Amino acid sequence: MNPSPELIPLLKQLRLSGILDSIEQRNRQALAEKFSYMDFLAMILQDEVARRSQKRFALALRRASFRSQKTLEEFDFTFCPGLNRTLITELASCRFLEEKVCVLIVGPCGTGKSHIAQALGHAAIRAGRDVLFSTADRMFNQLHAARATNSYERQFARFVNIDLLIIDDFGLKPLKGSQDEDFHDVISERYERKSTMITSNLDIPEWAEAFPNRILGAATVDRLRHGAYNVVLEGQSYRSSQPAPQQQKSLCQKEHKINPLKEVKKSF
Repeated sequence: MNPSPELIPLLKQLRLSGILDSIEQRNRQALAEKFSYMDFLAMILQDEVARRSQKRFALALRRASFRSQKTLEEFDFTFCPGLNRTLITELASCRFLEEKVCVLIVGPCGTGKSHIAQALGHAAIRAGRDVLFSTADRMFNQLHAARATNSYERQFARFVNIDLLIIDDFGLKPLKGSQDEDFHDVISERYERKSTMITSNLDIPEWAEAFPNRILGAATVDRLRHGAYNVVLEGQSYRSSQPAPQQQKSLCQKEHKINPLKEVKKSF
């Protein structure tokens, strides 16, 4: 049973053409189950709301530029028996975004830092937030290239205004040129306005040493640590080939103080 010809242009004009995907099936269902007109209208509008929600979600995932679609459901917590799942669940609730504080995830290579960061970003998108994932090196390169094309302000605003900015692999390469200033400017603009998540192989006290300008580094790290949630992972790499049985169980710890539920370490 095809929709009446005059219905199609009206739906397109109202930007409701997605209803055409399900209206035939819903019409047959309504006739078979003797729905009222109001019930039928509610049903097709619910279909449209669900379709738009899924479309927004898919678009947000593309814009986030994740390396892969990692979720917490895929994370192997048995590999990290010491990792506090209550803390990760608390972070996945995305309440830290309301607090406008940072999440700092540190640990050796291959212990799951990027997986957790992307999974929490995925949760933020499900909560309706805009997320951008970038390695530190890529962010610096994009800002540097933008200067050459007179688009620095637009690129800078992209990093500053996003609800959740995830910077992966900070400190993997020494900062050079104007990178320390760019990083400081991004963090300063986001400070107490937006949440930033950073992963690093360096311990947090070592972050300031990654800056050529140590004073600038100290000021930047001070803003990052203020009220931040610190997640520390320790153990063998997930990528290790054929690990020995005793290596499969790593000790993953969370720095914590004050509130045992949230396992928060507040830095001032």
